Amino acid sequence: MKFIIIGTRSFFFYILIVIVYKWMGKREVGELSIVDFIVSMFIAELVAISIENYQESILISLIPIIILVLLQIISSRVALKHKKIRDILDGKPSVIVSRGKVNFKEMKKIRYNIDDLLSQLRGESIKSIQEVEYAILETNGKLSIFKKEGDSTYPLALILDGKIEEDVLLEIHKSKEWLKQELVKQNIQLENIFYGFYQNNNLYIIEKDKIK
Repeated sequence: MKFIIIGTRSFFFYILIVIVYKWMGKREVGELSIVDFIVSMFIAELVAISIENYQESILISLIPIIILVLLQIISSRVALKHKKIRDILDGKPSVIVSRGKVNFKEMKKIRYNIDDLLSQLRGESIKSIQEVEYAILETNGKLSIFKKEGDSTYPLALILDGKIEEDVLLEIHKSKEWLKQELVKQNIQLENIFYGFYQNNNLYIIEKDKIK
C-alpha cells in the first residue's frame, strides 16, 4: 500500500508540474529569472515533502504550490506593465564590455569578476576580450556576446514601453534634449513608442500601434 501511495503521488505531481509550467509560460531552466527559479525550488521542495510524508494529506503541499503559482503569475503580469517593478523582480541586463572596453565599475557593482568573464568567453570559443565589441550579462546569468565586425555596433535599447533608459543615454553620450529633438523629427510621441534603439549613430523606433 505504501508504494502504491508514493507512486500515485509521484505521478500526480508530475502531471501537476507539467500543467503548472505550461500555465506559467516557462521555457528552459536556463531562461528562468531569479524569481522563477526560487518558485521552482520551492515547488520541488514541497513535492518532495509530500512524497516523503505520504501519510499526510496531499493538500499540505498542494495548497502552498497553488499559492506560489498564483503569486508568480500575478507578479509577472504586474511586472509586464510596470518597468520599475520588472527591474526589481528580474533585475536589469548589465553591459560588461562596451565598444571593446571592459566596464569594471559595473562588474564591481554586480560582483562579477574577470575570471567569470573570461570563463564565459571561453565557453563561446572566444580567446581574447579584444575580439569582443559588446558583452551583456543577461538577467538569467547568460553572457550575450557580440564580436567586432567592421563598423557595425550593438543596438542599445534607448526606449522601452515609452520609458527612456537614462543609463543608455549616458552610454552614448547623448542628452534628453537630443532625444526629444529626434522624436520631433520623426513626429512620434514618447508614450507611443514600444521599442527604440540606437545603432550606428541612428535612432530606430518601433511604435506600439504597429505591434500585432
